[in-house]
Amino acid sequence: MNTNTYHFDVVIIGAGAAGLFCAGVAGQLGQKVLVLDHSDKVAEKIRISGGGRANFTNKDVSPANFLSNNPHFCRSALSRYTARDFIALMYKHNIAHHEKHKGQLFCDHSAQDLIDMLLKECEVGGVTRWQPCKIKHIEFGGDYQIQTNTGCIHTPRLVVATGGLSIPKIGATDFGYKLAQQFGLRVIETRPGLVPLTFDSADWAPFVDLAGLSLPVLIETGEKKSKISFNEDLLFTHRGLSGPAILQISSYWREKTTIKINLVPNADISAFLANIKITSRKLLVNDLSTIMPARLAEAWVKTDPALQRPACDVPDKALAQLANRLTNWEITPSGTEGYKKAEVTLGGIDTRDVSSQTMESKQPGLYFIGEVLDVTGWLGGYNFQWAWASAFACAQAMAQAPKKQV
Repeated sequence: MNTNTYHFDVVIIGAGAAGLFCAGVAGQLGQKVLVLDHSDKVAEKIRISGGGRANFTNKDVSPANFLSNNPHFCRSALSRYTARDFIALMYKHNIAHHEKHKGQLFCDHSAQDLIDMLLKECEVGGVTRWQPCKIKHIEFGGDYQIQTNTGCIHTPRLVVATGGLSIPKIGATDFGYKLAQQFGLRVIETRPGLVPLTFDSADWAPFVDLAGLSLPVLIETGEKKSKISFNEDLLFTHRGLSGPAILQISSYWREKTTIKINLVPNADISAFLANIKITSRKLLVNDLSTIMPARLAEAWVKTDPALQRPACDVPDKALAQLANRLTNWEITPSGTEGYKKAEVTLGGIDTRDVSSQTMESKQPGLYFIGEVLDVTGWLGGYNFQWAWASAFACAQAMAQAPKKQV
């Protein structure tokens, strides 16, 4: 057993986006920083994000792009470290990037460029990193004593940047939530977010052959004040639905509730059908295929023999029903693909127990940043911006606080 004892101003658990960024900023502000992670790899979520090019922020970030039981919590940190600030850091490191659409920014070359930048910032700050490092026990007695397989660490300030439960194959665990509960902090129930939706096999049988088909849609869920909608692309899969539209709506969808999809958001389908009724002698499916993917048109026409005729011969009632089904397709998912396919984790450390200014919890010297908190962004770079902003707020606060003896 290793009996060595080490002292640091700050210990950060988690070598992901938030943890590494916080370490670099804190180190450059004069803190003696140690980063611990149970994995031998750093920032795996950055590496696999955005198709390997990391959608590292969004130019149009606002608190409205985040879900939380305490929706105003994210406002302070996001206002003090903006997308523009992070973009300036990318320029400083000569990392080329581009805007894809809707404000989403990606690395031109590789997500590894972003990881290398974070590691260089840590190096400049003199940050120490132990990986892999197994944490056996943490206790508090004036300072934090962290028992690890490398020795015992003493620190007055402990930062938890352990992320959520999504994508367990890259090392996601519930460590952060358990640590919060150990110190009497509340945890909002977690669930998968930004995740594909699934359906009972019998219900989905008519659509299995559409797997791989993608198209732009308008999608919504919720009632009255809780109603939310997105204009994004939808992807049919063998088990259900995916694509940006579904990932976005999944964070708002609740079990046993419906989602509504307009499959032809860019067309006035009623006017289109009325026009071909009086002008076309082609089969209805052929006309429909001019405004939507042919496979989708075929699937819808199959549902009603009255639709399997030339457009001019289809009864008005059948056309009206078709128009309604195409613009108001209501379906009830049976569930989601779970944490294994979820990009983020909804819920987490209850932000009522954490300062929005400093990220310090009600437990003195214990901080939480990034995805482990009950703050979840939309698809499109928002979650990384929350990682940067919460990490920066935390690092600044620790540097400005009275320095404790280590």
